[in-house]
Amino acid sequence: MANAREVRLRIRSVKNIAQVTRALQAVSASKVRKTMQAMMQTRAYASKAWQVLTHIAEQPGRATLHPLLTVRPEYQSDLVVLVTGDRGLAGAYNTNIVRFALNRFDQSGIPVSYITIGRKGRDMMLRRRKKVIAEFSNLPAAPSFVDVSAIGRLAVDEFLSDRVDRVFLVYTKFVNMGKQVPEIKQLLPLEIGQGEGRVVDFEHKHGPSQAYIYEPGEAEILDEIVPRFTALQVYQAIMESLASEHAARMVAMKTATDSATDLATALQLEYNNARQQGITSDMLDIVGGAEALG
Repeated sequence: MANAREVRLRIRSVKNIAQVTRALQAVSASKVRKTMQAMMQTRAYASKAWQVLTHIAEQPGRATLHPLLTVRPEYQSDLVVLVTGDRGLAGAYNTNIVRFALNRFDQSGIPVSYITIGRKGRDMMLRRRKKVIAEFSNLPAAPSFVDVSAIGRLAVDEFLSDRVDRVFLVYTKFVNMGKQVPEIKQLLPLEIGQGEGRVVDFEHKHGPSQAYIYEPGEAEILDEIVPRFTALQVYQAIMESLASEHAARMVAMKTATDSATDLATALQLEYNNARQQGITSDMLDIVGGAEALG
């Protein structure tokens, strides 16, 4: 058994760790509330934009409406926009989304390149020797659409230049404070309906859809809204992932604080026992010395 001094030092160290984790928990709780407000403010608009994109994809002659709607005759390469975090201490948040993406695309049988958002995802992909064509890290704590619009433009450019045949978005969808689930959404070319591994944020209506009449010009409107709404999906995914990251970190820090508190309590009992044994030993030495003198 460790002596009382060693146990006392361990108790002090564990209590210091508990103070740090408790502070991180409070910071994450504040950040997740702010991120949830920003996410909910844009979720309705992003869902409606996705509905408009899907409706456009259902129009007659979608291949001639816009290049971003054109389905390639065969898929020879994919691009994945992977959203992770810049920092750790969030439990299995970053590991889960990276493992989810690898399980899905390592078995596709075609070359896959990645655009990583977040330092953790970039590092994990590079360690696994995956092809990372671009990385975006150290985004602002509350990113705006302008801050992330370059990511959407890059994905659109890769598709239009025929370097990739499909673009997927992999992120963590925020459900509630205790549940965040990995999601895959195919951005380009736009899929009609709900396919495997995709989540549509609105109720898809069956049957033929009404045709749009574009004014003043079909090409001008589609050239504006299709790339913009595609970039908007990336922005919304980043906001969902930020809320998920802060929620996961808050839960992880709460668990760490509770564990540190339990450990400090156990160490305090061990310290009391060690101290009691030390006092008993000293008393026995005193009694033994007194008897020796007598």
